[in-house]
Amino acid sequence: MRHALHCTSLALALSMTLVACQARQGEGDAAPAKAATAAPKALPTQTVTSQNGPVTVTTIASGLEHPWSVALLPDGGFLVTERPGRLRHVSADGAISAPITGIPQVWAEGQGGLLDVVLAPDFATSRKIFVSYAEPGPDGSAGTAVSSATLGDGALTDVKLFYRQEPKLVGPNHFGSRIVFDGKGHVFITQGERNDRPTAQKLDMLQGKLVRLNVDGGVPADNPFVGRKDARPEIWSYGHRNMQSLALDPRTGTVWEAEHGPKGGDEINIPQPGKNYGWPIITHGINYSGLKIPEAVGKEAPGMEQPYHVWEISPGLSGMAFLTAQPASKWDNSLFLGALADGSLIRLSLDGDKISGEERLLKDVGARIRDVRVSGDGKVYVLTDETDGKLLRLDPPKN
Repeated sequence: MRHALHCTSLALALSMTLVACQARQGEGDAAPAKAATAAPKALPTQTVTSQNGPVTVTTIASGLEHPWSVALLPDGGFLVTERPGRLRHVSADGAISAPITGIPQVWAEGQGGLLDVVLAPDFATSRKIFVSYAEPGPDGSAGTAVSSATLGDGALTDVKLFYRQEPKLVGPNHFGSRIVFDGKGHVFITQGERNDRPTAQKLDMLQGKLVRLNVDGGVPADNPFVGRKDARPEIWSYGHRNMQSLALDPRTGTVWEAEHGPKGGDEINIPQPGKNYGWPIITHGINYSGLKIPEAVGKEAPGMEQPYHVWEISPGLSGMAFLTAQPASKWDNSLFLGALADGSLIRLSLDGDKISGEERLLKDVGARIRDVRVSGDGKVYVLTDETDGKLLRLDPPKN
């Protein structure tokens, strides 16, 4: 099923540069770490318009260096990754900690760096977290990796490698990466094809694949390629380009992902086991040069899945979150995605699984939206990917 909706834009403004899937050279170079900052006397707020009425936007924290991911803590605070390789705690009142120690070695070049952070399902008792990052390899190579660790007071302990993309390749682009637990004892990890397009179709390589593991790091016996000598058993689906959005639909337990197209063709998929999502053989996009993708045969081909939803003009998707079970909210049953190139927060209205509408929020601010999360009480949190990155909270309009 494919939905292609074109939408009106609204919302907030800072600065956007670069298309989302191009490397921003120098951004990944680690600068001296900023010290801890105290909470502001009062959190600044502003009101913006939306299709459903006024939205209060609160700046919880600023001064974050290219923040990439935010995890919501049970006590109302946050964990935030900064792409140069730092993990910070942000309190509910906006105080920013010094960098938390114990992060694995990070390859912070181009689009590489410290990427996703998520809480383990049993975090309340274990204090366990997972981080994804670009891991350095020999001769200037790098690849996506995931480690688990125990969160302490200002430090990570018991840091263990959980997943490693193999083989490592040379180049600064397309690492993904997002992590999602499915509530059934499994974890899904997205990654990119490292801007080496043919790898997305090669089942003996992990680039361009959505992988599924058990929470203990083992391979589930029912993964689609288990037992095949020509394929990696971790693979759930393949033919992906650069997946920087992943979320579990709490209504159904279904995993949704979104990925960058090239110039055009950003897409949402609901990945099914063993299916081929086509990159680079089928695509709705072209090269940044304006030329066609060399391997592409068109927008469809036998044995390859169509996107669930596609944008012919790429917004540059990063981050994804569902807002459901909030009947008092006018945003109930919505899917949110950050938009880097478009500088907006995309809200898709859902009628069951059907995408029935679209609006773009925070557009007037123009900041690259890198991540979006939704709290249990239906508030929306976003990160802006800037040198002076911000953590924002949106209070949705009420019925």
